[in-house]
Amino acid sequence: MSVARSTDPDLIGFDPARLARIDEHFGRYVDDGRLAGWQVVVTRRGEIAHSSTYGMRDVEAGAPVERDTLWRIYSMTKPITSVAAMMLWEEGRFELNDPISRWLPEFADVRVFDKGSALKPYTVPAVEPIRVWHLLTHTSGLTYGFAQTSVVDALYRAAGYDLGVPPGLDLAGACAGMARLPLMFQPGTGWNYGVSTDVLGRLVEVVSGQTLDSFFTERILAPLGMTDTRWWVEEHDAKRLAALYTPHPGTGQAVRADRMGAFALTRPDCLSGGGGLVSTAADYHRFTQMLLRGGELAGVRLLAPRTVRYMTRNHLPGGGDLASFEPEGFAETVLDGIGFGLGFAVVQDPVPARVPSSVGEYYWGGLASTAFWVDPVEEITALLFTQLMPSSTYPLRSQLRQLVYSALID
Repeated sequence: MSVARSTDPDLIGFDPARLARIDEHFGRYVDDGRLAGWQVVVTRRGEIAHSSTYGMRDVEAGAPVERDTLWRIYSMTKPITSVAAMMLWEEGRFELNDPISRWLPEFADVRVFDKGSALKPYTVPAVEPIRVWHLLTHTSGLTYGFAQTSVVDALYRAAGYDLGVPPGLDLAGACAGMARLPLMFQPGTGWNYGVSTDVLGRLVEVVSGQTLDSFFTERILAPLGMTDTRWWVEEHDAKRLAALYTPHPGTGQAVRADRMGAFALTRPDCLSGGGGLVSTAADYHRFTQMLLRGGELAGVRLLAPRTVRYMTRNHLPGGGDLASFEPEGFAETVLDGIGFGLGFAVVQDPVPARVPSSVGEYYWGGLASTAFWVDPVEEITALLFTQLMPSSTYPLRSQLRQLVYSALID
């Protein structure tokens, strides 16, 4: 499945001149040095209405972004891991209410941070076990060390869990260490973005009896034809990998982040279901088309349509939105009207964010400013790839929505 434009945009309700504004707008980010380069793909009703690249995948090497450029997708790995888990759920291998300690006994006696400091934390026993649905919805109480917004984050960093896991640990060892750290809150009572999907990946391993990479390849990537999605980039493909950048604190210019970027070039000890994959626009396009089509693509069915619909409903406790849980580390993001499903953020009301979208649209993004969304109402998918971290640097995602929906004229 190519990412070349497959139809005239006006045949599927888009104004071509308005779609051209996407390239004009994001081109300015490259021209003034804020981004190195980018790739955008917009589809409707299974047809590609807009596909463009601009700038450099590697400024220093003078290498342009091309259609087969490899991108670190970081947390856009999470929806794939969530699909893997729900494939096992469809087989009856577990129920969403099952405690994860049934398969991961290290999580049987977790404790919850109550008060104190990183030097002297006071914890209490969990009154509710971590259940499978807690992992899928980020309501487990697990966190990320790099968030740097709470005492528990500091405890993660002290234990070696920052942007990654302690050196030498595989996924099983990493999860065992996470289980020894306190939760931010009692499971099911709050929402916090963290390592829940990494633990979910370990659950997939134990339940399936396969390593996460083997399960992904055999059950998802190969069936969908996602032949370029992988956990690391071999030497023969290294030139296709986009360089990773971060904004200069003074000028805002994109500055190469070689140390962090180099991790994608070596086989990881820990297969991170929360953020470990490298992919291409063509491959992730296949994944989003499978979702839009209710779990099936080109005769290959991964999930039932009702499962996809169930995953993309709001599963937050009490039916609240993310803003009602006051998640730390999202201060610059409007979370009013946004729910969370089984692996995806879900739009409940597009008005509070002041960005056009449809009720029921679902999405997520990655640390290096990649993003996707699926709109089942308008039958739209959109993909944005670039390599600038953190993703909060510029409002690229909301701006892409603004441009896409204002180009829709039917």
